[in-house]
Amino acid sequence: MSNPRIAAALACAGVLAACGSQASQSADIARVTGLKASFGPEYKVTEVARTGIDPNLLTGQKLPEGLKFDPAGCATFATGQLVPPGTKGNMAAVSAEGQGTRFIVIAVETNEAVPVTDPGPDCKKVTFGGGAVRGAVESVDAPKIEGAQTLGVHRVLQTVINGAPRTGEVYNYSAHFGDYQVIVTANPLVVPDKPVVPVNTQRAAELLVAGVNAIRS
Repeated sequence: MSNPRIAAALACAGVLAACGSQASQSADIARVTGLKASFGPEYKVTEVARTGIDPNLLTGQKLPEGLKFDPAGCATFATGQLVPPGTKGNMAAVSAEGQGTRFIVIAVETNEAVPVTDPGPDCKKVTFGGGAVRGAVESVDAPKIEGAQTLGVHRVLQTVINGAPRTGEVYNYSAHFGDYQVIVTANPLVVPDKPVVPVNTQRAAELLVAGVNAIRS
């Protein structure tokens, strides 16, 4: 039941994994699809109804082997996945494309809490490189949500394809409470003959709060 547009967007995203404190017994991940009503007609909106976790959507893109990280001890944070491979459970999602940005809001319910990959004080910004790949992963501010642990991560990846340099970036915001997670990814759309628009990180953070409120309501 994979949505190819959502799968393509998440393939360049993966940075996070997580859990948090006790979740409400009334939480329902299916309600996250109600966020589609918050996007105006300028957005193209798609949704994935409640279904089993699709590892192709949620494990994210694995970085190539042999990269060197700075600081060297921060590789675990820099290579963290949206949801670790092998995680069992269910998910639902909404994707919206418009005004230069793609937003994806994913609600996940797992069969057990997933460990948090927290950067700690020494890994707030990590650079990496090797071969034709280089980039950076940095911690960014995330909204505070009562009863949940939140995390924000910004990733920039640069590589060379067919002799031409390519750069991609994505912001991931996550909230983790018990066996539930809400993950928001936001990345700029590449539109021919138009400049790339900076990611609306404020909207992404607001969607994280809205996503948590939706599944808890």
